[in-house]
This record gives sequence, structure tokens and C-alpha cells, in this order.
Amino acid sequence: MSAISFESLQILWQKRPFIISGPCSAETEGQLRETAFLLRDTNRVDLLRAGIWKPRTKPGLFEGVGVKGLAWLEQVSKETGLPTTVEVANTKQVEEALKHNVSVLWVGARTTVNPFSVQELADALRGVKIPVLIKNPISPDLDLWTGAVERIAGAGIELIGLIHRGFSTFGETGYRNNPLWQLAIEMHLRHPDLLFLTDPSHICGRRDIIPQTIQRAIDLGSDGLMIESHCDPDQAWSDAAQQLTPTQLKQIFEEIIWRKVDSPSSQYHTALDALRREINQYDEEVLQILSRRMQVAEKIGQYKQEHQITILQTARWQELSRRVLEKSERLGLSTTFLTQFLAAIHMESITHQKRVLDQLQKKPSFEKENS
Repeated sequence: MSAISFESLQILWQKRPFIISGPCSAETEGQLRETAFLLRDTNRVDLLRAGIWKPRTKPGLFEGVGVKGLAWLEQVSKETGLPTTVEVANTKQVEEALKHNVSVLWVGARTTVNPFSVQELADALRGVKIPVLIKNPISPDLDLWTGAVERIAGAGIELIGLIHRGFSTFGETGYRNNPLWQLAIEMHLRHPDLLFLTDPSHICGRRDIIPQTIQRAIDLGSDGLMIESHCDPDQAWSDAAQQLTPTQLKQIFEEIIWRKVDSPSSQYHTALDALRREINQYDEEVLQILSRRMQVAEKIGQYKQEHQITILQTARWQELSRRVLEKSERLGLSTTFLTQFLAAIHMESITHQKRVLDQLQKKPSFEKENS
């Protein structure tokens, strides 16, 4: 059981912004202690993290110091007063972490992706009063993430938090793990009562774009951060490029604009309500226009059926995309958004046309002649 009382952790869980920081890996007792004291002195860190067991993509890389690192972490916690958190992936690791009074456990992305592994952790945690943080799975699958939440909650865990650390996707994105912000927003909306943190270290993979990523996360309503910090990042034994010194971290925190959550009692709420009503009206108009567009698409589907034309017309789609994307700058809309928007409209249009073709093909021949 954690040396920090569960009641104290319940209070801490409500703090905003909620900040977790520490080295990617506990390497030596001296490295961990120096980093922890520097982080404590920033007066911004609420929870000390350290990797004890490191699941690596390839064998032969540094895979953590193991159980002896938990003893270091326990001692450093006593000296600094900082509660601690570590990643666990199996029953044995849960048992060792609890034995060394780790305050909070977290489930890593490589574990969240596997329901069998998550259930093993849930079974190991049954009857234990300890907070648990759950990182998104490596794959962009919100049902897997939600399933992990439900399994851990089903074990009786009362304090659960989510950590958005980006997703593994095909192609170059400029990030180590594609943030796919829209998925993070959707998960936050699904579980509005859970602590929701962002891990900019694993999203970015390099320290130069961490500040802008933190600001984006805060702007989108993140409750706080899990961010890696090391007393000497360039000499780190794992993920050196994405770690910051505690001094750099403090400077970033001073420059970030920490947004407030909107409240009905806020003085500006009346103005916001008026603007939101305006947006609601525009949304309604957009939906009505899209509905009318799909009605035209159905007529096109009927015409294609009558003249035996394929649904997908590549040249037409390319011309439409080019024409719309040329207007992106004038409209003040990003090409990324318009590309995704057009793709969604195109797929819905194809669905409507396919439905018309299927209905016509099911009609008896005499009905077709008379229609």
C-alpha cells in the first residue's frame, strides 16, 4: 500500500494542472535522486515518475534496472515528499510496486492494446485502493482504450486517469507518435469525469516541439501532463532526445498559457452563450445543406444505374478535390481539414448512391419499367 494515504491522493487528483514528471528510466540511484530534488524545487510537479521495467521495441536496448529501482524510488519519495508512479505490465510487477509503496500505477500503451494483459492487471489489483492511469493503446482504437478503463474499473479501482501519448500510424507526421487530437477529444468526451493527461514526450519524440504540443493539449482541455525530465538528458540511457532538464521544464511551464475550464458563473459566459448559439445555427445550416447534397447524390446514383456507370468516378473526384482545396487559404480552412472533410463527404455520397443502386437492382423488372 502507498505510503501516501489514499485520501491524500484523492485530493491531489482534483488539482489542475496535474503534473507528473521524472526520468524515462531510473538509471542509477544518484541520477534518480538528483532529478527528483530538482523537480521538487520547481514547485510544479505533483507526482514523480520513473521507468523501472522498460518494454522496448527491439531486444538489446536498455530494459530498466528492475526491482532495485523501486527501492531507490521509495527512498527518494521519503526524502522529497513526492508521491510516485511506475508502469506495470503483469501481476509480478504490480506486487513489487505495491511492496515498495508506489503511490500510483500506470498501464502502458503496449499493455492497453492487449485485453488479456489488462485483465491480468485488473485481477492483480482487485481489492487494492490505488489510483491507476491508463495510456492509450498504440493503435488508434478508442474501444480498446475504453475496454481497459472498464476492466480496471471492474476490479474496484476508484481513481482512474487517462494519458494521451499519441498513436502509431503509417507515414511521416513529424511526431514520434501521431497525436490524432480528434481521437483524444472523443475519448475525453466519453469519459468526462476521469482525469485526462497528455504525454508530450512520447507524442513528440524530440524536445524542440514539446512546448507547442503542451500548449495545444492545454488549449484542448487537457487536465495536465506526464512529461519526461532528466538531470542530464543527453546522457540518458533511454529516449534521450525527448527528455528535458527540470530547469527547461520550469521555463516551459512559466511560458504556457494555462486555460481555465469554462464555468456558468463566469462573467464572460453570457457572451460565450451568444457565440455558441450562433455556432449552433451554423451547424444546423451545414447539416441541412449536407442532407440536400446527399439527396442529389441519390439522384446521381439512380442515373448511374440507368446508364450502367460505376459509382466511383476517379477523374470527377480528383477535379472536385482540386477545386475545393484551391480555395482553402481564401476560406481560412486548412488543407488537412478540407481533405478529411471531403473524404468523409465522398464516402457518405458513395454510401447513398450504393443504397439507391441496391434498391433498384432488387426491383422486379416490370417495376423498373413502370418507375
